[in-house]
Parts: sequence; C-alpha cells; structure tokens
Amino acid sequence: MNAAAEARALQLLNRVFGHPAFRGAQAEIVGHVAGGGDALVLMPTGGGKSLCYQLPALLREGTALVVSPLIALMQDQVAALKQLGVRAAFLNSTLDGREINACERALRDGELDLLYVAPERLMMPRMLECLVESKLALFAIDEAHCVSQWGHDFRPEYLQLSVLHERFPGVPRIALTATADPQTRDEIIRRLALDEARVFISSFDRPNIRYTIVDKQDARAQLLRFIREEHDGDAGIVYCLSRKKVDETAAWLVSHGVRALPYHAGMDAQSRAANQDRFQREEGIVVVATIAFGMGIDKPDVRFVAHLDLPKSIEGYYQETGRAGRDGAPADAWMAYGLGDVVQQRRMIDQSEGSEEYRRVSVAKLDALLGLCETAGCRRVRLLAYFGEAGAPCGNCDTCLEPPQIWDATEASRKALSCVYRTGQRFGAVHLIDVLRGRATDRVTQWEHHRLNVFGLGADLDEAAWRNVFRQLAALGYLRPDHEAYGALKLTEASRAVLKGEQRVDMRHVAPRKGRAAKTRRAAAADALSGVDAGLLERLKAWRMAQAREQGVPAYVIFHDRTLAEIAAAQPADMDALGALSGIGAKKLERYGPALLELVRG
Repeated sequence: MNAAAEARALQLLNRVFGHPAFRGAQAEIVGHVAGGGDALVLMPTGGGKSLCYQLPALLREGTALVVSPLIALMQDQVAALKQLGVRAAFLNSTLDGREINACERALRDGELDLLYVAPERLMMPRMLECLVESKLALFAIDEAHCVSQWGHDFRPEYLQLSVLHERFPGVPRIALTATADPQTRDEIIRRLALDEARVFISSFDRPNIRYTIVDKQDARAQLLRFIREEHDGDAGIVYCLSRKKVDETAAWLVSHGVRALPYHAGMDAQSRAANQDRFQREEGIVVVATIAFGMGIDKPDVRFVAHLDLPKSIEGYYQETGRAGRDGAPADAWMAYGLGDVVQQRRMIDQSEGSEEYRRVSVAKLDALLGLCETAGCRRVRLLAYFGEAGAPCGNCDTCLEPPQIWDATEASRKALSCVYRTGQRFGAVHLIDVLRGRATDRVTQWEHHRLNVFGLGADLDEAAWRNVFRQLAALGYLRPDHEAYGALKLTEASRAVLKGEQRVDMRHVAPRKGRAAKTRRAAAADALSGVDAGLLERLKAWRMAQAREQGVPAYVIFHDRTLAEIAAAQPADMDALGALSGIGAKKLERYGPALLELVRG
C-alpha cells in the first residue's frame, strides 16, 4: 500500500470506525486486499478480523459480498455497520419476497457497500446471475474453517465456494477464520482455490482468557460454585453435549438463582431465537447450550465460557472458549473433565459412520485435547503449540497459578492395569475401583472378584485418587474404552511395558483449587476501572440500554463497554474531545454526541 492509499485507509478507519490506529497485521491485510490481492487470514476472536474486509469494501469500488454461515452474525454486523453510516444489508431466510427483491435491486444499482449472504443462497442460480449484473468489490469468506471435512464445524455448502474464483476471476477474495491447525489451513487453500493468496497468521494467543480445567466430581455443583464465586451477575455460556443435559442444567441453575436460558436445535425456532435475543440484549444472562450456539455472536462482554462435557478437539475448544472476553477484558475458560468424557468421546468416534481415515483423524484430535487436559505444564503453551505457535508459560492458567505436583504412579498404574486384566477387561472404572479398594459390593461378589489377588490391593488410595489414575491411564493411551462393552476399559498394546515394569508412569496429582484466581481477577478488573467515574458509567450504560431498546438492537451495537468507560474516565467537555476517544466515529459522534456530553455535564 503506497503512502496515499495508507493515508486514505487510516482516515476511513478513524472517521468511520472511530479507531486511531490499526492493530497487528490489519494495515498490511487491508492494503493487500484493497489492492486486489487474495488473502487467507488467521486471527483470534476479538482480534479485528471483520475490519480486514469491511475497510477494503469501503476503499474499493462496488459491493463486497460477505459469506457468513449464521443469521445471527449477519444481523449483528449489519446493525453495527448501519450505526457507523455504512450501507450494509443481508440476504437470508428471515426476509420476505419483497425485501429480497429490494435487496437484489440495491445490489445491482450499486447502493450497497457490503452484502452478507449465506453460502447456500450465494450458490443459487438467481443469486449468481444477480452478481454478474453487479459491480463487485471483493468476496469475504468468513468462518473459512467450515470448508474442512476434518474440522469441528464442517459445512458441505462451503465446498462449492471455489466457483467464485472460476466465475469472477478478477474479484479479490479474503478467507478468514479464528481456528485452523496447519492441516486445516492447507485444506482451506486447496478447496477454495487460494493457491496464490497471501497467508496472514496472527498470534492465536488470547492473553485475557484464563484457562482452567478441573477434575469432574459433581459437575453442576462445581459449575455453580465457579459462577457464584467468580462471575456472579456476569454474562456467560455453558456448553453441554446433549440437548437433555442442556435443559436439565439450565433449569437447575435457575433453581439456584442464576439467570440461565437453554439453547439447542431441538427447541422450536421461536423459543430459540427469543433466548438468543435476550442473551444479546440483556446483561448477566447465562446461556446453556450445545455447540450450535455462539458462532458469529459478536457480544463482546461474555465473561466466561464453561464446558460440562469434553469437546471433540482442540479446534472446537479454542473456537468455543474464544467467545469469552472479545472486548479484551479478563475472562475465563473453565471446564470440568473426567474419565466419563473420554469414554463418551471414544464411543462417538467408534460409532461414527465416517470413513476409517475420518475416525483415525478424530482419535488423533481427541488425543491432542486429552494431552491439553492432562498437561502439568502451562495450558496456554500447549494450546498454542497445537496451532504451530511457540509460547512461554503465561502465569494466567490454572497450572501456572497452582502448579500440579507430579508423582510416580508406576506402581498404582500396574495395580490398575492388572485389575483390568484379572477381571476380564469387561468392566468400567467404578467396578474396578471397588475391587482395588476391597469393597465387597453385590456386583463384586456376584462376579467373585473378591477372590482375586488384586482385591484390596489398592486400599492405600481413596476413590478420588483411583478415579484420577484410571482417567489419566486412558488419556495416556494405556487403557481404551470399549463402547460395545458398555464403557468397559481394555488394555492397549502400550500397557504391556507398564505391566512388565519396563515403563515408568508419571501422573498429575489433582488437588482442589484454592480460589486465589477469583481474587486476582477481581483485583485486575478493579484496576482496569480505576479513574473511572462509577456513577457516570452507570448513567451512560442506562442511556445506552434505552437507546438499544428504542432501536431494537443489542446494547453493544450502540457502544462497547470499553468506549463508555473511556468517556467516564476522560469526561470530555466538547465534541472534539469526545470524537478523539476510541470507538466514536463521525456518524456516531453526530448522532449521539450531544446526548453523551449532556450526560457528562450532568
């Protein structure tokens, strides 16, 4: 980008979006795409991906077509762009025939800067014909990881998007995602025909997110304690694997005073939309959901994401936890994890109708996630390494804040593996622990396992310790859950060396958390608001909520919390001083400036 083009881009950034400067590689990406180049952009959630195509759309002649997989994302971004004075629209199933015709006519007449469209609609002959008759600035393919068949969120319709290159070779394309390991990156390039594209990879690190993984005991009670102690009154997302568990968990949280709402594909569309709308427009709502919820939600002030079930892969975990703390303020990624999760995920892979290669890749991805769960080192280092990025211990994850003790679990492992062998490799951990601890339950005596030489051999460890041993043996690959035998644990080839005394086994000693993290986080939040007039901030938030209700948009579409905090701290005396603050572009200054200054003076 030459000096003149760079100056124009910076001017638009400031005038339209209210930002004084680019972040990271944004300037380079904007210059490359505005100049007509193709690009693949990997940037974490909250890193400013949208600006990488929204600004080139304004710099180039014509309309930018943005391929987006979710209605919520389209509606949010279009509402936010309209607040900035940008001519934006979307085409999706919420529109009637008259509205669709008007939108297509505006596209043909060059009256739009950006048009958001779902991939299925984009590939319709009528839509492609409309594009031929229009002046196109660029194609932006958001959530590009959906093209990967090995990814956590594969969408078959994304495979058709290579036709854009064939039908419109002169129109630049930019594909964007927050989640892609090296294998997925290569697949995006191949399937979207982006062989000539420049690849921009930003750091995957989200330093404001604290990662915590706890030993699952009573998961719902652990979750409630986490919310009450660390996020009382905060917005959050809780992920569960099944629809039934979503409904039960949401109802249980409500019964314990948490403003929780369910969200899953089994609900009727009206209830699902209403719950999503409340989450976006109200403060302090906790949504309990399957992974169907969250992609494309721009809500910046989600303070925590919790998992009650193990995701399928590190990509899925990273994508879901990335929905916390988009505003850069401290946030939490919390997960309860146990042996049952390993058994459940292995069962899902074994019962999958996918090819043998699909199952092999799925097992490898699950093993990588188990490695993250069981690491004794920094979780952030392990997470970044998966995406090919080096990192140093962060000081902001549970294993950094309270390093786990490592103990020589070789003898305990041999006892556990021997018990699996002696009982015929037909039982799950609960039964095996009863045998090892010498508990002559009805089931143990029914199978005459009280007569085995392993009966009572592990009386020196309590039930929780043995649960950890079996979970880590499964995670380390010495045991394999067998779904055909109702979750029975079976020996793997790797267990032979342990049983013969040829392989040492080190394990993490899992101790209860001390709650120190919550105090540190609250102190950090208090530091971030030092110098802010708390009364003024509350008045600004109340004014923003009234504006949002009047216009029918989420509050963060009017202004982010960060911008309101800056106003409350700086207390600008005139329009020039107000316009100099981050997040207040020319259109918002014109529209809201007088009211904001009146609030400051008041």
